[in-house]
Amino acid sequence: MKKQFLLLAVSSILFITPGKSQNKSVSVYNPAEAFSPVFYTHEGSEYRTADGKPGPKYWQNHADYQINAALDTAAKTLTATENLTYTNNSPNQLTELWLHLDEQIYRKDARSQFIAGNYTADQHTAGNQFKSVQIVINGKKQTADYVINDTRMQIRLPEALAANGAKMNIIIEYSYTIPGAFGNRTDYTKTKNGDIYEIAQWYPRMCVYDNAVGWDTLPFLGAGEFYLEYGDFDYKITVPWDMIVAGSGELQNPKEVLTAAQNERLNKARNSDQTVMIRTAQEVNKASSRPVQKGTLTWHFIMKNTRDVAIGASRSYIWDAARVNLPEGKKSLAMSVYPVESAGNDAWGRATEYLKGSIEHFSAKWFPYPYPVAINEAGTAGGMEYPGIVFDGIDDKGKTLFWVTAHEIGHNWFPMIVGSNERRFAWMDEGFNTFIDVYASDEFNKGEYAPKRDSEYAENGGNPADEIIPFITDPEAPVIMTAADAIAEKYRHPYAYFKPAFGLTLLREQILGPERFDYAFRQYVANWAYKHPTPYDFFHAMENGAGEDLSWFWKGWYYNNWKLDQAIENVSYSGSGANGKVEIEIANLQKMVMPVKVELTFTDGTKYDQVLPVETWMVNKTYTLKIASVKKVKSVVLDPEHKLPDVNRKNNVFTMK
Repeated sequence: MKKQFLLLAVSSILFITPGKSQNKSVSVYNPAEAFSPVFYTHEGSEYRTADGKPGPKYWQNHADYQINAALDTAAKTLTATENLTYTNNSPNQLTELWLHLDEQIYRKDARSQFIAGNYTADQHTAGNQFKSVQIVINGKKQTADYVINDTRMQIRLPEALAANGAKMNIIIEYSYTIPGAFGNRTDYTKTKNGDIYEIAQWYPRMCVYDNAVGWDTLPFLGAGEFYLEYGDFDYKITVPWDMIVAGSGELQNPKEVLTAAQNERLNKARNSDQTVMIRTAQEVNKASSRPVQKGTLTWHFIMKNTRDVAIGASRSYIWDAARVNLPEGKKSLAMSVYPVESAGNDAWGRATEYLKGSIEHFSAKWFPYPYPVAINEAGTAGGMEYPGIVFDGIDDKGKTLFWVTAHEIGHNWFPMIVGSNERRFAWMDEGFNTFIDVYASDEFNKGEYAPKRDSEYAENGGNPADEIIPFITDPEAPVIMTAADAIAEKYRHPYAYFKPAFGLTLLREQILGPERFDYAFRQYVANWAYKHPTPYDFFHAMENGAGEDLSWFWKGWYYNNWKLDQAIENVSYSGSGANGKVEIEIANLQKMVMPVKVELTFTDGTKYDQVLPVETWMVNKTYTLKIASVKKVKSVVLDPEHKLPDVNRKNNVFTMK
């Protein structure tokens, strides 16, 4: 089909005055490199298809946990017995099993201590202390042959665990000292009315065995977070009588651990869009707010089809809750627990409202929240996510509390529902979640806390496309596809959060458009819910769902820090009268390519826009755009709204004499 040019019909003679002269720039762009046809190094398989879906023979192993734990608030220790049922759904026999022991990161000799900037460098615990480790395989119970190396335990089996559904049990008795505030993710901290305990990464957890790397045994070093098998959790924790426990999943024995009034209030909250107080500030120090006044209470929780659970516990908690409205008429319950120091509508008094609003947005936009309860807990961890519960900052208020709440609960979609490997690919965790929580801020309470951007500069009214420039032009910077723990601290936020999130924004708003992006992204989430996608599965899914070869984008933005610099080299006129044309010479000067919007402003104040697709650069380093017009041009601008991360905006503007 022939190119059709817009005729701007004005009865005048075409001016042929040339524009201002510019020196032609030197381009380092190589079309063959950007659009090279071989990007994927392997074809699809029966396990992972070429269109980015789990294949007909996709498998993953399964880990169910029964845990009985006790919290000793005097000794600051947790003691537990864990019975882990492991199912080998792989087609391979397994001669050993591997487990994560995250509490080992607090030992003085942990590998993490030798990484600059690690948060445990100055204070330590002894890590996990094991009373016994036993296995039950083929009905035989015996002492396990195990070796501990840093944050991993290898169990060497006396006989192989059979393939295709064989099961075995691991029974572990253990204890550990709970770190103080230096624990960062599992800790305790003092408040006016008692210590708050945040109990996370608190039990030996199965490593993933998959068809990508086999046993994924990367140690826990601090920055790279988790990669865990899915399963069902049935756990109990015994605490002093005066404590409230907030745990992942659904409380099984509310009549035993709550008062009649608290149970009545919880039932009311399940049907209320307004926040209902379960335990008020005035009740915190009243013994009558607990069902017994001595000894201990055991709290029992169940959570199904999840990869982890975590707990908050304290005698200081105020507690409130409200209903969450999910698609297809389904419901969940949002709850917040926080000390009196955090109370007030300018602070945690709205925490449940923030949690409810975020979950409802993510559920309607991407995938329904699957769990019966979601909890926002105030403590010293200051922003850490686990399935069904998030630990947010005890001092957070206003927009900061909303942003951290939306971000942390958003992790229930990435990587809790879509179970990517965040220990290897931090961007599939933090980047995806940062991307979705930007839109949550735009919607919450008609944009009360919008716009949410992922840098201080942008949050204060700046432009993310400009804010990213210092990072992609830094010659020392890593690339997005760097292993999580190999990213230096100064680059961790830009390359795990900011750049991958902004990349998805570019993909949605500048390359594919919202309709095509949203369809492909939702398909990706639905297909990989409760499964383990790799980056390549995501790349394939987006390309097939949107119908677009995006290899040039993955190469330039994810595997490299290629810079974008599109420039107007010259603007001139040709022809006259009705045959007149404005000719705009545009160059791609750096290695990155993008579609680009060209905006012409005429001397009469009218404007004309045209978008050049990315295919413009498949052959050309420079391209001359010809637009039929009898009007005189005042100026031409590339990317007038500054949506693209162009490293030199000075050459984006051409002003006519």
